[in-house]
Amino acid sequence: MSSRTDRRTFLRAATAGTAALAFSGSLWQSAAAAAPGAAADGPYGPLLAPDANGVALPAGFAARVVARSTHMVGGTLWHSAPDGGACFADGAGWIYVSNSELPLIGGASALRFRADGTLDRAYRILSGTNLNCAGGATPWGTWLSCEEIFRGRVFETDPYGNRPAVSRTAMGRFKHEAAACDPDHRVVYLTEDEDDGCLYRFTPDVWGDLSRGRLDVLCTTSGDAVEWRPVPNPSAPFTQTRHQVDAARHFDGGEGCHYSNGVCYFTAKGDRKVWAYDTNSSTVRALYGGDGTLNGVDNVTGTAAGDLYVAEDGGNMEINIITPDSVVAPVLRLDGQGESEITGPAFSPDGSRLYFSSQRGTSGERTGSGGITYEVRGPFRH
Repeated sequence: MSSRTDRRTFLRAATAGTAALAFSGSLWQSAAAAAPGAAADGPYGPLLAPDANGVALPAGFAARVVARSTHMVGGTLWHSAPDGGACFADGAGWIYVSNSELPLIGGASALRFRADGTLDRAYRILSGTNLNCAGGATPWGTWLSCEEIFRGRVFETDPYGNRPAVSRTAMGRFKHEAAACDPDHRVVYLTEDEDDGCLYRFTPDVWGDLSRGRLDVLCTTSGDAVEWRPVPNPSAPFTQTRHQVDAARHFDGGEGCHYSNGVCYFTAKGDRKVWAYDTNSSTVRALYGGDGTLNGVDNVTGTAAGDLYVAEDGGNMEINIITPDSVVAPVLRLDGQGESEITGPAFSPDGSRLYFSSQRGTSGERTGSGGITYEVRGPFRH
């Protein structure tokens, strides 16, 4: 198979067909079975040659660098090892928040853009925390920054920089990765980056206040059917949350998490799968089985059009789209950065700009001092 064909493929017929049945009424209700091995261009067409920044994009798209680790940007030294991120509306402009996956001094920073897309300023919103990997935006305009360490915490931060960050220990002490808010059921889903990690659901006593609530873990009942059971001691110092409920379902290396229209999508890097928990049918099935163009599944985001965008940790350094009709295809690729990973994909509020980072950039330094944060503009479906 040619390199072009290898980078543009349909989901396997079995995966697409069962997904379409399982998620009737969801974003994936229109998914159709595809012939095994068939290939198709994504909605934006093939990638062109890399630009001056080493970013390969479809026709009609353009990229720029907005920040570099250890360099001054908007009056602030941009952090190393940029990881999970999200965008927030700010008047006529917007804010992009980015975590720092550094030990002991991780935290998070923000870039504020004016209405015309020019950078206004940058500033820190969280400091003195440890290996802040991914996280998630809340409907009430805060950023949940997650520590990817033993007994890690979730910090609720203010993207606008007006209020101090607060530790939300009721959400559990474990190796946190990502968070996705479900406003329909008023819960927050949480992934765990362990080779036997779990998917959790936090139900706050009061929606919008994460200081108190109940932490549940996803458990297998039979086949694809699942249910939620309470974690007895979310802050236990010795018995980890993932080992407290015998029926807990385990996923190999939980990564990104995104909720939309009754479905919680999440990735597991160990088996290279994109999973979907359907809240209506209470089932969990794999939407993507790791046998095509997409490798090293990691951070994930989505659009109102029903498209998922999945970033690669390694692989050939792409962000791939998964469409509601089951097409998987790259929308961008970074050349010359094989020792890095793509992190923090997030769309501006109007859907016209995609932000993301290369955690170690062209240098490949494990400290992340060569990190690069990008913006891509173009005719995204939204």
